[in-house]
Amino acid sequence: MASPSPKALPVDMDYLQDVMVRLLETHSPAGYTDQVVHMVCNELDALGIEHELTRRGAIRGNIQGSRRAPDRAVVAHVDTIGAMVQGLKDNGRLSLVAIGTWSSRFAEGARVTVFTDQGARTGTILPLKAAGHTFNEEVDSQPVDWDHVELRLDEIVYDRAGLEELGVAVGDFVGIDSLPRITPAGFVDARHLDDKAGVACLLAAVKAITESDVRLPLDCHPLFTISEEVGVGASAVLHQDVAEMVAIDTAPQAPGQESIESCVTIGIKDSSGPFDWHLTQRMLELARENEIRHVRDIFRHYRCDAAAALEAGNDLRTAVVCFGTDSTHGYERTHLKALQGVAELLTAYMQSPAVIARDSKPLGPAKGFPLQPVEEATEHPDTEHHDPEAAE
Repeated sequence: MASPSPKALPVDMDYLQDVMVRLLETHSPAGYTDQVVHMVCNELDALGIEHELTRRGAIRGNIQGSRRAPDRAVVAHVDTIGAMVQGLKDNGRLSLVAIGTWSSRFAEGARVTVFTDQGARTGTILPLKAAGHTFNEEVDSQPVDWDHVELRLDEIVYDRAGLEELGVAVGDFVGIDSLPRITPAGFVDARHLDDKAGVACLLAAVKAITESDVRLPLDCHPLFTISEEVGVGASAVLHQDVAEMVAIDTAPQAPGQESIESCVTIGIKDSSGPFDWHLTQRMLELARENEIRHVRDIFRHYRCDAAAALEAGNDLRTAVVCFGTDSTHGYERTHLKALQGVAELLTAYMQSPAVIARDSKPLGPAKGFPLQPVEEATEHPDTEHHDPEAAE
């Protein structure tokens, strides 16, 4: 008889919300993440978690377990979508290019911070035809793309020379203000929940583990990557002892998707291919046995840290656990129930044994290598079927 799954630990939701809001209020478009890296390091210090950084700032935490190899990792990314100054315009405004993949439709009206070499300056992204009193119906008929928006600084400047005097230059990073709000109904509205909410879930799960008397069965590495939104992800922060990795990310709630913003989503496949069957089954099992509300989903236009790790040549099992999110890469919304479920599921996973014991070695014989089920399904012994002949 199989042993019961580890029991999920209670999660400090006040801590999760506090750290999430502080993360959301800290700009970190991909390529400009140093400040948020220091913030996460400070949180790990406060939790007593040993950690180290790569040259560019990806973070690998270390929680010692009862044995080393195979190690496991849980990863979230601190970088977000954003923009960069592409040009200084003769009207004193700035043209932009996107960082990451997102629509200029969601940029229109966004409050922003521009990081110049001489300091930060605030502004607003506007469509080229923003004045309804001047352009009338043309404000609704103009194209939606990055060539049809511009950034208006909160400065008295109306020409290119004025921009240059302010120290604005091509290549300055533009952070999109998050404007987070947690409603009485438990919804979290903000830009950049992807993946600041995921980072908060991971930190809250680590806090629950460190404050318990639990001894983890395996070394576990909380990872925080800095360039997932531009496709790099967890490609450089792993080491060869890591045999399995769970990524935390957002799951789109939209027509054609199963994800719901008030519960956990366990991804089965994204645009890079299927996630590992065995590790995914483990996450589903842990969710069921801990009564964590969850759904399964497939993401057609989506990739996460796991894809970058595999593409970089890492031989490891991957899975993804998500919080359901409405309006992904826009003004996003999730629910505290989903975040709590993700964090609790992570605490159960960290306490679970290795998915495949044979994975302790990178190469070995076929003995111990697992099998996926191929036999015909059998009836459950308690299943009752309606027999029309018997009814007659």
